Amino acid sequence: MESSSLLFNQLKAAEPFFLLAGPNVIESEDHILYMAKHLKNITSKLGLKFVFKSSFDKANRTSSKSFRGPGLAEGLKILEKVKTIYDIPIVTDVHESIQCEAVGRVADIIQIPAFLCRQTDLLVAAAKTGKVINIKKGQFCASSVMVNSAEKVRLAGNQNVMVCERGTMFGYNDLIVDPRNFEWMREANCPVVADITHSLQQPAGKKLEGGGVASGGLRELIPCIARTAVAVGVDGLFMEVHNDPLSAPVDGPTQWPLRHLEELLEELVALGRVSKGKQQFKIDLTPFCD
Repeated sequence: MESSSLLFNQLKAAEPFFLLAGPNVIESEDHILYMAKHLKNITSKLGLKFVFKSSFDKANRTSSKSFRGPGLAEGLKILEKVKTIYDIPIVTDVHESIQCEAVGRVADIIQIPAFLCRQTDLLVAAAKTGKVINIKKGQFCASSVMVNSAEKVRLAGNQNVMVCERGTMFGYNDLIVDPRNFEWMREANCPVVADITHSLQQPAGKKLEGGGVASGGLRELIPCIARTAVAVGVDGLFMEVHNDPLSAPVDGPTQWPLRHLEELLEELVALGRVSKGKQQFKIDLTPFCD
């Protein structure tokens, strides 16, 4: 718990923001190590606190035929290798309570997927690992729900919790990012993270040849959402990055190209340094007189 509290405090103190980033899912050991190397180099150059992200299993794919990843045992071996070689913390997600103990032995941050943000047993099991917990807000939830989700983690004995905005359902096949949520989610009394890639998904919005559907996305709007989040003053950014998004087996339409990452982060760092978004505006309603 001590090392987790240290990381949590570093993330809270990070200026102008911290970054959780990596490819959506583990495709191979070589690919993960390649991505971790480049992401560490870029974030070190820019002075950003960085946590590497990738999933060992994508349990909520649209189709049961879709690629899910290497699974728990092999995936954790690969993520542990990233930690050892590059000396960077790891964030990955869990889908079942039974996964939490094993994941907690490797990951520094355990992420709760948006669809599962209200699952009490999962939140409690994750909390009991002592690791930092990042809870994604369900696409179907109001921001106020995250106050209760964060409290479930705290009541389980873990104060190291963050909440993450990843868009709200806007009809059947689209999400919308409401910047008010970045402000309202601060009521959870913990760091607020903006997922600037998943929030641009178009769930089941892409028809496949031969029938079926997959998630589409609006990659071109990632800079727009990122700029908005940083200007509002979020504590951290979550983004999925790939060196070849068009060939990514999962969420290709919303993964940001590695070749453009440094350019985008440079702009966001500059924006974050001039924004007063983390400071609450003091509104004076007394009558104005010359």
